Amino acid sequence: MLRAHRRAARLTLEQLAEVSLVSARALSDMERGRSRGPQHRTVVALADALKLDADDRRQLIELAREGRLRNHWTRPTGLCELPRSVDDFTGRAAELVWVSELVYAESAPGVGVVGLVTGSAGLGKTTFAVRAAHAVRPSFPDGVFFLDLFGMSQRPLATADALEMLLRALGIADQEIPGDTGGRASLYRALLRDRRVLVVLDNAASEEQVRPLLPGGGAARVLITARRLLSGLEGVRRLVLGPLPLPESTQLLAGILGERSASDGEAALVRLCELCGGLPLALRIIGNRLVSRPGWGAGELAARLADEERRLDQFKAGDLQIANAFGMSYEQLADSARRMFRRLAVVPGQNFDASLAAVAGGVPIEDAWDDLDDLVDLGLLYDSCMGRYRFHDLVRLFARGRLHEEESLAEREAPTGRVTSWLLRMATLAGRWFEPGYGRPDRPDPDLAVLASPQEAEGWLRVNVDNWLTAMQAAAAAGRHSLVLDCAESMHWFSDLWVHSPHWHEVFTRGAEAAGALGDLAQQATQLNYLAWVHSVPPSDPEAVLRCTSQALELATRAGATAQIAWAHEYTASALRLRDRFAEAVTASSRAAELFKTIEDIDSHVQCRAHIAHCLFDEGRHTDALEQYLALLALLEDTESGMTPSVASRSRPFALIRIGHCLERLGRRTEAITTLSEGIDALDELKVSDFRQAGALESLAALLAGEGRTDESRHAYARAAQVFEAIGDTGARSRCHALAAGTS
Repeated sequence: MLRAHRRAARLTLEQLAEVSLVSARALSDMERGRSRGPQHRTVVALADALKLDADDRRQLIELAREGRLRNHWTRPTGLCELPRSVDDFTGRAAELVWVSELVYAESAPGVGVVGLVTGSAGLGKTTFAVRAAHAVRPSFPDGVFFLDLFGMSQRPLATADALEMLLRALGIADQEIPGDTGGRASLYRALLRDRRVLVVLDNAASEEQVRPLLPGGGAARVLITARRLLSGLEGVRRLVLGPLPLPESTQLLAGILGERSASDGEAALVRLCELCGGLPLALRIIGNRLVSRPGWGAGELAARLADEERRLDQFKAGDLQIANAFGMSYEQLADSARRMFRRLAVVPGQNFDASLAAVAGGVPIEDAWDDLDDLVDLGLLYDSCMGRYRFHDLVRLFARGRLHEEESLAEREAPTGRVTSWLLRMATLAGRWFEPGYGRPDRPDPDLAVLASPQEAEGWLRVNVDNWLTAMQAAAAAGRHSLVLDCAESMHWFSDLWVHSPHWHEVFTRGAEAAGALGDLAQQATQLNYLAWVHSVPPSDPEAVLRCTSQALELATRAGATAQIAWAHEYTASALRLRDRFAEAVTASSRAAELFKTIEDIDSHVQCRAHIAHCLFDEGRHTDALEQYLALLALLEDTESGMTPSVASRSRPFALIRIGHCLERLGRRTEAITTLSEGIDALDELKVSDFRQAGALESLAALLAGEGRTDESRHAYARAAQVFEAIGDTGARSRCHALAAGTS
């Protein structure tokens, strides 16, 4: 059109250039189609020079404007260019597939396809997003753009400024960018509607910051990364990045180290990766430190990292420092959440719930919930569907550092003392649910969490074992012996529900030490007898049992504690039976039974009688043993026997199982199957699963196989294998597993 108007005016390029003050070269580029969208002022100058009428003038200006819009999509601006990827990027295969699926995802009309990648500091969200964007770049012929929103800085990028940068990157001239945020957002969405572009918005600060940057439908895609969960964003597809698994961590570190990884040794690299906790930033820092210091060995650096007090100091290489990454999140918190974050470092176990967090923070539980939500939102805590929270190991060290830097010694000791006391009191309360003389407290302690049933008490003890056991260690070190002893004593009955827990040796050792420190000889003997029980559980240690009972007997005799004298004799009998000294064992159990009878402890008296029957069974006197067990069963089922009902109900399944074993040895197979099945069912009702149940299941399976009941036998062997695996008896597990597979 320009050429037609110039020729109609009978002007050469040079003449039009002279009149319009537009260069002849620029005019030539326009007429040859090289410049399809000249600036508005240029076109106005040409229209004036050509003396066009109103219609021609308007048409020429409009064509130039359309040309500018077309040009903006193909003209390289160099703005918001995607950063380079790293050549040693490792893992995240499933996550990369997620991004590739985002490219072809469908959405409702008017709703743009948006992917949101969240995760805590150091997980490599930006590196991942850049790698993914490079991978899908061929699917976006109209451009891939990257913009850092500076979400963790004190001054995140303003939405209006972000829109201006993106509009310029999309080819809009500065003078055509609207002055207000709403106008910019409208133009931005219009440009994205029909273009295949990918916009990566890195390090978002908030929902308010990114909402105007989202497409309103069409072919464009937006990928956001953020430390915050941005839970208020509607209609986005979410991906939460977690730490790298150990194999991928090792692969990443080896890739960073290159050829020298072979000389460092696999074991040392694995140990470094374990200490990095799967954080790609930590792995990058450690790898860069080793690469830049050829004289260092991986083993040497791993030894330095083993020191928790100085571990975070080792995670820095040049301008990379992991504490800075955590610090940026920490600075985003309100004062109350910062204080909660610091004080949670005193929680002794690996995870905790809101009740314990409230104790550590010294705040009501409602405030604790708010602070925990903020910490999870920023990735400084992980949460789970079980209502429990945990630190990443390195974040915990950072929190501990903040606690020491920002709070005085007295301020640090206060939450430590509160947490230790609360945990031990809670454990004591939970343990006493299983003691015949306690159960549900008449007047619950208002400072403690509510445990409404034995099931809740058991659940609390199991889930929090790392917390209360470590609190017991701390209390012992601080000389808080009464707390320790009360807690250990409360575990006596509960320990029989969790026979194979590895914690009981320490619990009752601490209890004995606390009683000794308090000068309570009777309680010291009691705890030593409990410890003798621990050593009698398979795999048994008869010598250790005898050492404990010898000390317990001496202390109990000095204290005049008849019950503990009797228990010392009974546990001595257990050790003697384990050493096949059956006659001596029967004598010791009989002595214990008589002592219990004199103090009218019928429950313990019955246990001693059961042990005498065990000795008869082990000695091969199965008929005599059966007679004893049947008499015991009658006593357990007699409501007038004087036994504590809960003790009788818990003892009955074991009596049935023992009777079943006797019947098996006596060749009374059908009766044995019936009795063992009844005992196993009773244990299932009590939710007891230990070596006694496993042995009963294995015996039942063999009997069923002998009766030709193959399917039932396989099922029983499979169950026995599961129980043996749970209690750590791998040999028995393998045996039963093989029999389950091969029973014919």
